[in-house]
Amino acid sequence: MPRPKALALALYVTAGDSVAQLADKVQQQFGQIHILCNNAGAVFGVPNAIHNYDEAAWLKTIDINLHGVFRVSKALVPLMTAGGCIVNVASRAAKVATLFNGAYAVAKAGVVMLTRVMAKELAGTGIRVNAICPGVIQTDFTNWRFQLEADILDSTAEERQAEMLKTIPMGRLGTTENVADLVAFLVSDQSAYITGQAINITGGQLMEI
Repeated sequence: MPRPKALALALYVTAGDSVAQLADKVQQQFGQIHILCNNAGAVFGVPNAIHNYDEAAWLKTIDINLHGVFRVSKALVPLMTAGGCIVNVASRAAKVATLFNGAYAVAKAGVVMLTRVMAKELAGTGIRVNAICPGVIQTDFTNWRFQLEADILDSTAEERQAEMLKTIPMGRLGTTENVADLVAFLVSDQSAYITGQAINITGGQLMEI
């Protein structure tokens, strides 16, 4: 069996030139691609209510989380000449309004709609497009969130996590492996008739479509 080839590249999803260079190098190395997972994300300017939100922080958050998906998809879809699968990482925040983190929620809601538009536009090309909406996943970012809440509420990160677990029917945080498994399913033939969906992975915390 031939050894798989890998190519690691730096990418700034907010910079069109960087995205174009990525597409050129991928085409030179592989010719075409079959799978794209848009997973860049960041938050700036939190915690703040909409009427107090710093405009630069708002725009930067939207640019990375929403426009980044547009830029990378626009550049790489032409390389999916044999069809393929795109998975956009949205968030539970795309479907449930969150306090003092409006830019992120709005951006991720945009990702869900962008996913649906892409799914319709690309259906005839053999490309499927879906989004996933993770809830609270055990990552460094989540640890930062719990500590930020603790600092604001004069609590501890452990206490904030315990409060969050009360809202999750499965009683635990998700893992990065849980998320990766869902992505693997959505890019496999097992999901061949699924497109345009925004699938929750929240341990039951969010059950609405």
